[in-house]
Amino acid sequence: MVYSSTLAGTRWQFDSLADLLAKASPARSGDHLAGLAADSAQQRVAARLALADVPLRQFLIDWVVPPEQDEVTRLILDQHQPAAMAPVASLTVGGLRDWLLSDAATTSALAALAPGLTPEMVAAVSKLMRNQDLIAVARKVTVVTRFNGTIGLPGRLSVRLQPNHPTDDEAGIAAAILDGLLLGAGDAVIGINPATDSARQTIRLLELIDGLRQRFHIPTQSCVLAHVTTQMQAIAAGAPVDLVFQSIAGSQAANQAFGISLSLLQEAHEAALALKRGVLGDNVMYFETGQGSALSAEAHHGVDQQTMECRAYAVARQFRPLLVNSVVGFIGPEYLFDGKEILRAGLEDHCCGKLLGLPMGVDVCYTNHAEADQDDMDTLLTVLGVAGCTYIMGVPGADDIMLGYQSTSFHDALYLRQVLGLGMAPEFEAWLGRVGILDDRHRVRPQLTGRGAELLGIAAA
Repeated sequence: MVYSSTLAGTRWQFDSLADLLAKASPARSGDHLAGLAADSAQQRVAARLALADVPLRQFLIDWVVPPEQDEVTRLILDQHQPAAMAPVASLTVGGLRDWLLSDAATTSALAALAPGLTPEMVAAVSKLMRNQDLIAVARKVTVVTRFNGTIGLPGRLSVRLQPNHPTDDEAGIAAAILDGLLLGAGDAVIGINPATDSARQTIRLLELIDGLRQRFHIPTQSCVLAHVTTQMQAIAAGAPVDLVFQSIAGSQAANQAFGISLSLLQEAHEAALALKRGVLGDNVMYFETGQGSALSAEAHHGVDQQTMECRAYAVARQFRPLLVNSVVGFIGPEYLFDGKEILRAGLEDHCCGKLLGLPMGVDVCYTNHAEADQDDMDTLLTVLGVAGCTYIMGVPGADDIMLGYQSTSFHDALYLRQVLGLGMAPEFEAWLGRVGILDDRHRVRPQLTGRGAELLGIAAA
């Protein structure tokens, strides 16, 4: 189908819904690399005018990736609940934007609407939003998940403690974990990216984290971010697996490039559920996404990278994850060139993921060859906090010495919690108080006694 609009006396035409979505996207290097971006600001505005008039029902008949070619599209079809869509079913994309910003879009209304929205609808409406719109809408959405702790409650910000080491040295990893705990990080998950993807190494690292967690009764969850098949081997060997991790993308071909399929993820989900390790809940999956992953695998089907990112969220929500995060600036400047593009993408990913019902975090990050610096990340970190981001990363010194990129530190999380008055996961916060890491004003001011003193002794050693 051809879509069109008239701007300043010029008639603009767009050959397909995928073309319209791409031309309406804010400028970013990945879409230019793929040859999909608007040629001019005028064409971009014309595309947005046309997109604003597209009925939401059109997205249920005009698929950007045909279902006969792609299992992710078929999943989106299966997930869609027409009854949930009813409050907005008569609207256009522009009308949906207005509704999302209205008083009618309450927290409960947005939760009920999520199963009625497709990723393409959500991607489309985000392209009509300013940054402040993305912040305002995302802040109204609450998504709560549970395993050994409760993640996503309003007024709280969780942190993934990320103690990576370039040689998987146990002493180095343990030191980073203890450093993070003493600075109030780790309530989202203690998650290690292993330097070597093997079942033996995965089991060793899982036992390290679980040993610390059990010894000090820390109400959090652990994860080793090996490939999902490696983690399934660890489960079969009896390893203490809390969360199963996998990077995912928005097309079947892109997921195949990751070595996964929907059926494999289902098998992993069932294996993790069977362990019954969660004290408070059974959200057992952890997914990472990122704009540009489908394009980098040449599996984007001519669709812009932000729309493909939203399609990855359909994969995620199928398995009721505890955590999802966009590694927004990790893939590099070929996809998000500078701080401005990373900022915009981070807000898009966070807002769109939450609208689809996901517990969205963001790895506020960049690679050293991008046109970005830590000041750009401070800005993104702060606006994500205002927008109600579920969790961020906690990396020693904000410099991941194994993955070789820049993220956020334990101190960055302290800053954000302090200036916005945010708490931690309640169970984790109570534990920090019991061991003397938090004072009576809920500030990180370690005055350790008992188990806390033992923890400090291990850190000193």
